Amino acid sequence: QVQLVESGGGLVQAGGSLRLSCAASGRTFSTYTMGWFRQAPGKEREFVAVISRSGGSRYFADSVKGRFTISRDNAKNTVYLQMDSLKPEDTAVYYCAATSVLYNVVPDTSRSYDYWGQGTQVTVSS
Repeated sequence: QVQLVESGGGLVQAGGSLRLSCAASGRTFSTYTMGWFRQAPGKEREFVAVISRSGGSRYFADSVKGRFTISRDNAKNTVYLQMDSLKPEDTAVYYCAATSVLYNVVPDTSRSYDYWGQGTQVTVSS
């Protein structure tokens, strides 16, 4: 099992940047594909980004492509989400998630993941 703890959320003006971190417990972090999701009030949880076990493959939702970057440091058991050029519509609770399953397709749905963090609030003011 793995436990995930997000940090780095906060209030930022439109056009600003934030970097979210997700620290994982355990010794097998490098065996998990890591994803970021977000959920705005009244909306379903949606996929943001995913990074492969080694960090060599990354995939982003169209809504954040070119603005967000995902990275990981397996030595530190941490995955990051760098968010630039933030927009008010990026306001949401952001969750990191982990799966040990190797999928043949990009795991961009909530049900693809086994472990979730508690979430961190990101608010972008206009």
